Amino acid sequence: MSLLSSIKSNPKLKKIAHWMLIPSGQSKPRLWTRLVVNPFVHKRGTNTVIRFNSRMDLFPFNKFEIGNNCIIEDFATINNGVGDVIIGNNCGIGLSNVIIGPVTIGNYVMLAQNIVISGLNHGYEDVTMPPRIQKVVTKQITIADDVWIGANCVITAGVTIGKHAVIGAGSVVTKDIPQFSVAVGNPARVIKRYNSETNSWEKI
Repeated sequence: MSLLSSIKSNPKLKKIAHWMLIPSGQSKPRLWTRLVVNPFVHKRGTNTVIRFNSRMDLFPFNKFEIGNNCIIEDFATINNGVGDVIIGNNCGIGLSNVIIGPVTIGNYVMLAQNIVISGLNHGYEDVTMPPRIQKVVTKQITIADDVWIGANCVITAGVTIGKHAVIGAGSVVTKDIPQFSVAVGNPARVIKRYNSETNSWEKI
């Protein structure tokens, strides 16, 4: 059994390891985790820029990978505490974006400003406990290649956005969006699809 498996299977060891990596009650890793551990665990492609004022809340027990020729702009937050965050090549993560795993983003994805993409939810069913301390529930978010998401959008847990889809500014995406379509609104709905026979975008 590996060291990691041993720690995960022992609640006491797991609690100690967690405390060593993360201050109690916080979602930001300790400085030594960021400087000493993460650079050897996570993968960062060539010519990728992560701005100084972005917040990389990354932990070694889940994956963070970002491909080549990407940029993460200032004031963005990336958090892999409850699930892997995988970003492909040639992606732009805009100002003040929040990405909380589990999230997979393809190649040539363009995210505008103030977007929230979160695969995390808190339970609320037990009315004797505040939602803040109830069990965390996660569902994978998948964003395919060539997607463009406009400013101030929210992408909720469990959603898949297909290839070359466009999400209009201010939309809240609660269901899957098919490839080669345009979706807008709250909740977002498809208003256009690309017709490969006529080579044109058609209103629905």
